[in-house]
Amino acid sequence: MKLLKGDCRQMLKGIDTDSVQSCVTSPPYWGLRHYGDASQFGSEVTPGEFVENLVSAFREVWRVLREDGTLWLNLGDSYSKTFIKPKDLIGIPWRVAFALQADGWYLRQDIIWHKPNPMPESVTDRCTKAHEYIFLLSKAPRYFYNAKAIEEPAKWERWGNQTENKKHPGTAGHLGGKRLDELPVRDTKNKRSVWTVPTCGFAGAHFATFPPALISPCILAGSKRGDIILDPFAGSGTTGKVALENGRSVILCETNPDYYKMIEQRTAVTVGFGI
Repeated sequence: MKLLKGDCRQMLKGIDTDSVQSCVTSPPYWGLRHYGDASQFGSEVTPGEFVENLVSAFREVWRVLREDGTLWLNLGDSYSKTFIKPKDLIGIPWRVAFALQADGWYLRQDIIWHKPNPMPESVTDRCTKAHEYIFLLSKAPRYFYNAKAIEEPAKWERWGNQTENKKHPGTAGHLGGKRLDELPVRDTKNKRSVWTVPTCGFAGAHFATFPPALISPCILAGSKRGDIILDPFAGSGTTGKVALENGRSVILCETNPDYYKMIEQRTAVTVGFGI
């Protein structure tokens, strides 16, 4: 494992071009929490400045990423108190996603992280927020993606008239006019775009700890054993921990020195594996 201590926009300049297979990360959210650094991402005066800073950071990620590499980006949203109109949902995740798309990234998918145990909110004029986004982006229209590695268990059920076995008209990629008993039966199915993963924490962690179960599919689908995984906003080091546990190598970058020891402790699970 390699831990780069400082701003990723500067620290990644020392990493070889086209050397990283996948980037899995969650930058600090804009205007929600302070992680101890006055120049940190998320402390910008306006959302526009925040978006610009992230775009500049991910240009360096683009450089180090392989041509068939992917970026898995988790972002949360916030409501306005002084920007736009009071009580407006700012739409930070989509602002960032569209800005990255305009900067050359392929925006391949929005994945919903459904939280069955969301943070309670004392609101009476809207629903309690129970989801965040993970955006899958790539450098090219074709990229490495191991769908089989993250397949879900399949549940097969009959539908329609249970006493008949008529042909289903189907559509391209659907049943294709076959009878129900002619369909191949599989135990797995392609992973869906809504991921139900409870939030979790551990002793000493900072506020926004990634659940390992949320990170695993990104790493398994986006890379092979021995590939390099990058997290330019490492925080407590969850991406590194999960990547090492799955036989990947890791580059982590973090500006806050309070997290360095935490990262080193959590990523010590695979001693001797690194770059």
